[in-house]
Amino acid sequence: MAGMIWLAIDTTGANCTVALRLDGGATRVASEAIGRGHAERLAPMVKQLLADAMVETRDIARIGVTIGPGSFAGTRVGVAFARGLALACGASCVGLSNLAVLARQADKRTPLAVLHDAKRGEVIFQVWSDAGVSAPERRNVADLPERLEQLAGAGIAVTGSGAACLPDRFPNLGMVELDPAVMLAMTGELDPANHPPSPFYARPPDAKLPGGVEPA
Repeated sequence: MAGMIWLAIDTTGANCTVALRLDGGATRVASEAIGRGHAERLAPMVKQLLADAMVETRDIARIGVTIGPGSFAGTRVGVAFARGLALACGASCVGLSNLAVLARQADKRTPLAVLHDAKRGEVIFQVWSDAGVSAPERRNVADLPERLEQLAGAGIAVTGSGAACLPDRFPNLGMVELDPAVMLAMTGELDPANHPPSPFYARPPDAKLPGGVEPA
């Protein structure tokens, strides 16, 4: 998909990150470690990045957005913004799994497990091996070593925020942050029909609406 402008967005963690791929392949990235407040910072960051690159929103052909697992509020902000912007400017929108982005950053090393720390003693993970990619699973930390070795054998490498929960016999690649360059590459490569911008929440929110109703 050469000769097209792509925008990638990540608000699933502490950083608010926007990345732009221009015609010809040049890239621009803006990222701020804000912790909270993604809803307030995302739109101004996108606006400034586009202005600096002299790009109009109508010029964007494709938008990629990380869908989690990650922060509930941050994931929701990023996905809603990306969907709305795509609709407004006529771009296609692609959902980027955080686990898949980290797996790509491992340069196709297999077998590999990418793990997200879902808190409360749980981890969400996927395994990349010669047999393919496993479906995402949620497991208690205590059950995790046995399950990983069942899926891919001894010596499986691990990475992601949940990798620290494992014993030392699992080689930890130490990757936690998402690489904007990889996000942009996947934005251009993935088929929006197979990778919709649908949130992959680690768990539902603790907060409930009056009457015990969970937010939609």
